[in-house]
Amino acid sequence: MRFMARFDPIFQTALDHMAQQHTRRVLHPMRHVGAANVVRNGRTLINFSSNDYLGLAHHPALAARAAAWLAEDGTGAGASRLVTGTSTRHMAVEARLAAFKGTQAALLLASGWQANASVLAALLRLAAGQGAPPLVFADRLNHASLHQGCMAAGVRQLRFRHNDLDHLESLLGHHAQTPGMRVIVTESVFSMDGDQTDIARLAAIARQYGAFTYVDEAHATGVLGPQGRGLCAGHDIDLVMGTFSKALGGFGAFVTGTRALCDWLVNACSGFVFTTAPPPAVLGAMDAALELLPTLDAERARLVRNADHIRGVIRDCGLSPAPSMTQIIPIMLGEAPRALAFAAHLEERGILATAIRPPTVPPGSSRIRLALGAAHTDGMIDQLATAIPAALREST
Repeated sequence: MRFMARFDPIFQTALDHMAQQHTRRVLHPMRHVGAANVVRNGRTLINFSSNDYLGLAHHPALAARAAAWLAEDGTGAGASRLVTGTSTRHMAVEARLAAFKGTQAALLLASGWQANASVLAALLRLAAGQGAPPLVFADRLNHASLHQGCMAAGVRQLRFRHNDLDHLESLLGHHAQTPGMRVIVTESVFSMDGDQTDIARLAAIARQYGAFTYVDEAHATGVLGPQGRGLCAGHDIDLVMGTFSKALGGFGAFVTGTRALCDWLVNACSGFVFTTAPPPAVLGAMDAALELLPTLDAERARLVRNADHIRGVIRDCGLSPAPSMTQIIPIMLGEAPRALAFAAHLEERGILATAIRPPTVPPGSSRIRLALGAAHTDGMIDQLATAIPAALREST
């Protein structure tokens, strides 16, 4: 077979530049062994980089329902939702999800990135048609998918300082007389810092200025709020986005809100209209996870205890866990080479904890991102607590 490689010098030059900047990524195949271990390069490691916060990806109830729905309905949905892809299973899962989130309606989408990029873009295009360009007030550290949604709509963001609601309020006040629909876009739990937004105050500010609120709850759903319903539960938030691929142990994403909002997205959101519907096995895992979540208070409490302990270990080493308040705990190390070395020393001690580098995080803020899970035993947490100071000694 003859390969067309005449453009490879362009690609290779870009890859070489990434390597020089310590930002090139490579794929590392591994096999998951239960909810807390992986095997990589023939070695078993404790996985502290997974977003499977409650260990549901290996829960027998999810596997059983996924298998049953696959056996009954086949391996694929066969079409987009507006063609022949909508089944009674889709409608039932959406109804269960809306009830869990306490909203009128819910809508399933293929992935978290796709949901943010396409739902937000559709919303902002509609807002632009209301007589003036929308004013989008966005946290500067929002996920890349949220920034992509704004770019896809051709909308300039008014970015407020990370998690600084005083700054948000001042920006809204400054633009009080500017025409255009106001839209506030943020996350409830930020995936790289592990900190939380004050949702009650956010909702109050939005009401004061007549702003629409769009909140990404991907890393909060299942873990935080009453029965794991998320930090937005009980608050006046217009649109909540979340995923099934993290604490819910499966795959896919969703938005929740009013019936009119979700019905409009069925007609206007490209990520819904032009995508094949989620397959039966995926729906089965979704359904089982939603059924289990209210029963997992003990697992959520364990996450809180373990996270508090590990943040204390990090501080005792003279390092910073940033503003983490959740199961996501960064170890701030600064430059990419140091973060890579720290991750390598952790791996020598049986710990898989990924180094996060630019462009995922801003320059100078490379880190180890720890993601704790309910499946981590006390012994695993102790092993991590011992490995962190040892890795620090060897990487300085």
